[in-house]
Amino acid sequence: MNKTDPAVEARRPKGSFFRTKKFLIAIAVVVVIVIALAVGLGVGLTRNREGGDDGKSKYPPLSGPPDIPPYNVSNLWQPAVGTPWQIILKKPIVPVSNGSDITPYETVYDLDMADHSADTFAKLRAAGISIICYFSAGSWENWRSDKDQFPAADLGKVLNGWPNEKWLNVSSPAVRDIMKARIKAAASKGCTAIDPDNVDGYDNDNGLGLTGEEAADYVKFLATEAASYNMSTGLKNAGALIPRVINFVQFSVNEQCIQFAECKNFKPFIDANKPVFNIEYPPSAPNVPANVAADICSHQGKAAYTEGFSTVIKTLDLMGWVQYCDGKTFNTSTVTTFTNSRGASS
Repeated sequence: MNKTDPAVEARRPKGSFFRTKKFLIAIAVVVVIVIALAVGLGVGLTRNREGGDDGKSKYPPLSGPPDIPPYNVSNLWQPAVGTPWQIILKKPIVPVSNGSDITPYETVYDLDMADHSADTFAKLRAAGISIICYFSAGSWENWRSDKDQFPAADLGKVLNGWPNEKWLNVSSPAVRDIMKARIKAAASKGCTAIDPDNVDGYDNDNGLGLTGEEAADYVKFLATEAASYNMSTGLKNAGALIPRVINFVQFSVNEQCIQFAECKNFKPFIDANKPVFNIEYPPSAPNVPANVAADICSHQGKAAYTEGFSTVIKTLDLMGWVQYCDGKTFNTSTVTTFTNSRGASS
């Protein structure tokens, strides 16, 4: 998640032609122009997106009717559209003696599963806070305690901008067994829902030939496994999968759809009375100019189709600072020094 790299890598076609006669030159120029128009003069690339220079995914939504989950979704936690939330992934929050003392007091927190204790989650839940537990389901991370369990053959290319992560073969039985263990651990810690990141390897240079169909099947697998423990599931980014998996998931966690003017892709969640937990990372954060915040929260221009979205403005490191569309800012207390799940002291 994230953990998204906002850097844009521009790629421009290069070529040459023989200069013989004027009409050949003219033809060559036309050909170059046509090719340039066909493939685009730039390719925007982030950790969770590989598409054209308009930020759109190069993969269209999967066709076919939404699949029906093999479990009763009415038994699962279903947050309401517009539910306020907070997300913190860089460091764990300061252990709370009473969950209601946390700032800001929002009824939904998205936290890294590995960095928090069951006791912390229990106190938050006792205060009426639902816990969405984050883990990466589509990438191998070299700092996780189960990193050596992944077969080398199931590891693909390094994620763009994230040198310590590699894409995973999401169809591998070994990978799925590891994710079953992670989901079981989330349940044992008292998580209300899971936020499985990086399920959009199909939309990146993954080195494994991953497809959208495989990704959709994987999301359904994760959601079905979570439901067996009475936990809900969110779809992280992966807009092309929505038509096929929306019946399996209870919410969307989206990064930067406003920045890339693609929030229309996630409106089906709102139409289905399911929230879109949206994160925007303006470069100026945490000192966001009023006009920048206003644009993000305007529901116009790049922010079109965001009515009902639960938008938070965050810094890329996903620390405790957060700004909401009502202009209020908070800084949730996180531990100052600890050896995190990434194996690094901070």
